[in-house]
Amino acid sequence: MFGDLFEEDYPSVPYNQYGKGKKLKTKALEPPAPREFTNLSGIRNQGGTCYLNSLLQTLHFTPEFREALFSLGPEELGSLEDKDNPDAKVRIIPLQLQRLFAQLLLLDQEAASTADLTDSFGWTSNEEDFLDLTVAVKNVSGLEEALWNMYVEEEVFDCDNLYHCGTCDRLVKAAKSAKLRKLPPFLTVSLLRFNFDFVKCERYKETSCYTFPLRINLKPFCEQSELDDMDYTYDLFSVIVHKGGCYGGHYHVYIKDVDRLGNWQFQEKKSKSDVNLKDRQNEGEIDDPLMILKAILLQEESNLIPVDQLGQKLLKKIGISWNKKYRKQHGPLRKFLELHSQLFLLSSDGSTVSLLKNCSLQAELSFQRNDPEVFKTLTSESPGLNDRTSCPHWFDINDSKVQPIQEKDIEQQFQGKESAYMLFYRKSQLQRPPEARANPRYRVPCHLLNEMDAANIELQRKRAEYDSTNNDFELHLHVGPHYHFFNGALHPVSQTESVWDLTFDKRKTLGDLRQSVFQLLDFWEGDMVLSIAKCLPAGLHVYQTLDGDDLTLCEMEIADEEDIFVWNGVEVGGIQIPTGSDCEPLLLNVLHLATRGEGEKCQQLTESPQVFPSNAEVGSVFTALAIPVGAIFLSSTECTNEGWTAIPQEDWRKTFREQGLTNGSLVLIQDSSNSNNSLLTKEGEWITTVNETNWIQVKNLCQSESEEEHVKIPATANTVVFDIRIKAIKELKLMKELAENSCLRPIDRDGKLLCPVPDNCTLKEAELRMGSSLGLCPGKAPTSSQLFLFFAVGSDIQPGTEMEIIVEETITVRDCLKIMLEKSGLPGDTWHLRKMDWCYEAGEPLCEEDATLKELMICSGDTLLLIEGQLPPPPSEMLRFQGFLKVPIWWYQPRGCTGPWRSHQDQTNGPPPPGGAWGATATQGAPGDTYAEASLCYLGDIEISEDATLAELKSQAMTLPSFSEFVIPSPTFLRAWTVESRRPSRLLRINQQQLREYKLGRRTEICLEPLQKEENLGPQDVLLRTQRRLPGERAYGPPVDLVWDTARGWTAGALQRQVADCCSLPVEKIEIAKYFPEKFEWLPVSSWSQQTSKRKKKKKQENLQGAPYYLKDGDTIGIKNLLFEDDGDFSTVRDDAGKEKQKQLALGRKKSQEALCGQSSSAVSGAESPGRPQRPEASLSIHVGSFR
Repeated sequence: MFGDLFEEDYPSVPYNQYGKGKKLKTKALEPPAPREFTNLSGIRNQGGTCYLNSLLQTLHFTPEFREALFSLGPEELGSLEDKDNPDAKVRIIPLQLQRLFAQLLLLDQEAASTADLTDSFGWTSNEEDFLDLTVAVKNVSGLEEALWNMYVEEEVFDCDNLYHCGTCDRLVKAAKSAKLRKLPPFLTVSLLRFNFDFVKCERYKETSCYTFPLRINLKPFCEQSELDDMDYTYDLFSVIVHKGGCYGGHYHVYIKDVDRLGNWQFQEKKSKSDVNLKDRQNEGEIDDPLMILKAILLQEESNLIPVDQLGQKLLKKIGISWNKKYRKQHGPLRKFLELHSQLFLLSSDGSTVSLLKNCSLQAELSFQRNDPEVFKTLTSESPGLNDRTSCPHWFDINDSKVQPIQEKDIEQQFQGKESAYMLFYRKSQLQRPPEARANPRYRVPCHLLNEMDAANIELQRKRAEYDSTNNDFELHLHVGPHYHFFNGALHPVSQTESVWDLTFDKRKTLGDLRQSVFQLLDFWEGDMVLSIAKCLPAGLHVYQTLDGDDLTLCEMEIADEEDIFVWNGVEVGGIQIPTGSDCEPLLLNVLHLATRGEGEKCQQLTESPQVFPSNAEVGSVFTALAIPVGAIFLSSTECTNEGWTAIPQEDWRKTFREQGLTNGSLVLIQDSSNSNNSLLTKEGEWITTVNETNWIQVKNLCQSESEEEHVKIPATANTVVFDIRIKAIKELKLMKELAENSCLRPIDRDGKLLCPVPDNCTLKEAELRMGSSLGLCPGKAPTSSQLFLFFAVGSDIQPGTEMEIIVEETITVRDCLKIMLEKSGLPGDTWHLRKMDWCYEAGEPLCEEDATLKELMICSGDTLLLIEGQLPPPPSEMLRFQGFLKVPIWWYQPRGCTGPWRSHQDQTNGPPPPGGAWGATATQGAPGDTYAEASLCYLGDIEISEDATLAELKSQAMTLPSFSEFVIPSPTFLRAWTVESRRPSRLLRINQQQLREYKLGRRTEICLEPLQKEENLGPQDVLLRTQRRLPGERAYGPPVDLVWDTARGWTAGALQRQVADCCSLPVEKIEIAKYFPEKFEWLPVSSWSQQTSKRKKKKKQENLQGAPYYLKDGDTIGIKNLLFEDDGDFSTVRDDAGKEKQKQLALGRKKSQEALCGQSSSAVSGAESPGRPQRPEASLSIHVGSFR
């Protein structure tokens, strides 16, 4: 009948409204808010649970029910820890209700959650703890009338409506009535406000006036009336209110705080005394801050209050803050309290203030005598001066919100759409013990007390952590002595010392910030001025100086990541610094004719960056360029040479800002001495002559010989490329056949030929600028259905090694791969294509080999890379191996080692490894001597689950057919490494650890190394290969494994001591070095000294894991005995040969690059392009956070 009566009105907003547009941002890390001034906790609404919340609050504020619930122990209810145990008897609902009531009493949060309680509800219990009287509302004036109709008035049976008596079996006169036989301690009255109109066939809510008393005597309605009247008297203590109609609404509850658990400070919205006080304050009659502060302190019961709250109460009482009203005359509030120590007593840390005891009573009497109206107004809301015991404490609990109300406010719920729905009465005889008054811990079980105390401590910790995180921000301190003023702006002398990053609390004052900067810059001497600065394209510019050390950074509106300039406020490096937004430096790009020599002007335009103050006159540009006089033109756009506007001479005295110039604006300067060769026409357009900048340079890159190497073809933005090509062939006097078999290709600044330009495009459509260089090349340009692609072999691309190809855009990836392999002369089918990304690195593979290039959005000019290796299987095949790894297994044995196994080094036949045959390569740390060389031999592939352990992988590898030739006692005699670049890379040390935890990946290869004995490496152990240098020879002995325990640190001293113990030599008689095989270099460890961080002014912890050693498992450590050799040379003959070979390879690559790019590079470098040069490069700062 009641349908969705308990549904909320406010969630009726369309749900998809939150799925589009702006997203709701929530602070995921924000802890629950603490309780408000009422010191009572609400209950969060889970959606349609407002009625449940109101009932729960009513039960919670029924002390007898609450204490009876707390009296149930584990023997009756069980324990929540055993709720998942089927053999344990656990009553989850009362246990969760106990926890909820404990949270409402003790947990310092604005609202509790009922999620755990509602999850445990069965919703089918028929038990009721209270007697529920259901009374009618329709056509009834109030509760007393409804009870009178039900329990006093009699229904008489007479005349035609006689009653049949079952005893005498005849019709008799009778009277029918109902009486209350037994009264409960708590009475629940349900008001039937929701009815059904049978005429209209619809539901409706009865909103007529229905009164109910605060105290009611049920004696007239009871069967027995011999007892005292107090036995029949009930007091109202809860009213559940429904707001809305019969089809939906919201519930909240008015509750009487019987135990005085809350802080009931009722405040009227706006009293006449408040208005009078603010009026008198505005008229200047209340100007004495002593009188106001004493009145506020008198409101407090202990006359003690935090200083921060004192300022807030002052703002609330007089309507204006201390800083705005009294600061200018009396100074800061805390300082004012210190100066009047005869009245106010500040705590040692200055956080709280109180009135002196001998002054408290005198201040109250004198203040009340001198100004009784103000005293009455200021103390009207004080709970300490009013009679709190006689006034009942009522609260309006609306889900999470708790507000104090007066008892008379209950009368507002007699009628209307927001009216009473259920009434709760308690017997007046029920008295609470004195120890329960204002004591939320009364009769709460110890285990719940401990749980709530621990939860409060955790909440305080989270709030403090969140508060610190939410109020800390980053400041960039620019240190003045490390800057110099140059070209109109400040520039750093040293990037490492000029900028310091500081994390600071924005609630602190400017004085605190200045003190912190003084401590950070311990070298600072003299005055320190902090100013707001900003990094501009021209450099760093100083704006306003920060003033007011008592103001917080929030009040000064200093933002996060703000730039602060630290200086003496006058000069930097002996130069006075202009400050403020008026003289903000502008970086302008100035175009003017270049000077060839001896002052002669050439016809080539040059662009130079110039910095001017924004309040400087426009005419100052002539002085900066050393031009006597001329004309000034401004460009309406930054990227075109069209739309120039001349500045009249009378406007030269205007500033750059008044002319609307900004950073990057383009300015053209015309020298008056060169007026015959004006750069602009009267219409402001570029002149299209060969001597000007409206031309395209075409370079002859065909094999045909020509008298000219390059020509300049006049053109405009709408000139067709075909016309330029034909004109270039004619002027270069080339064969006419080239008209049918040639194309134009742009040449970039590095001399590389780009994708051919279609003949039917205009220069504007081809995005070619005036003055660009094009190469006339043999071969036709691709059609609209064709793609011009670059491709190269491998991911390490050297300039000039790319090849070119023209294919149809409908060709598949597989066919394109075949064409590229044929053109590059590569055999085999173990290749795939990857597209080069924007970082000029190999991107994702083109896995869909049957897709067309057009479908994969491959465009002309893209570069594809031929990478060796087959593509991974398609997703359908990968599903079969989901959760499994296919791991290639290699045999790894350093040469020179002996053992009971047979080596593979003499084998020549066997199963080929993926992508190659048997391979022998140097170990990761091998210095290249005969003993240090290692052999990697392919054994086969195994398929194993990611959940398997490393020991199981070793056992499965031992079952491979190729492994049968080796004699290995057990898997514990094998050491496992990952393989990268055909070398052992990462040591897998824990046998019982799952492969998933190693994060091996789908393409990981593993090699197994035989051991002489079982090995059990700990997490702090590092495996190193040590080799002792042979005295008198530039060679090393065989490698010996060294296990180094790094539990005490990765220091050089600890490693030297470990090596010395292994070699049985004194520490001072050995020298060690790490070997870098890719560079054929040794880096002595003993010569490493600690480095100092200039920014943090503290030493970094010495750690061989970091730069420059990056020490890890498998690295080679060379050992030199200083008793035989005391020089610092660790290199070998093989190292010298390796370095020489690397040098020759580098020289060969350089020569090859010059040979490939020589012709086009010389063409570009030799051409005099009058096109506008590139703008100056700007520095780019990338801030990388700490992710550890």
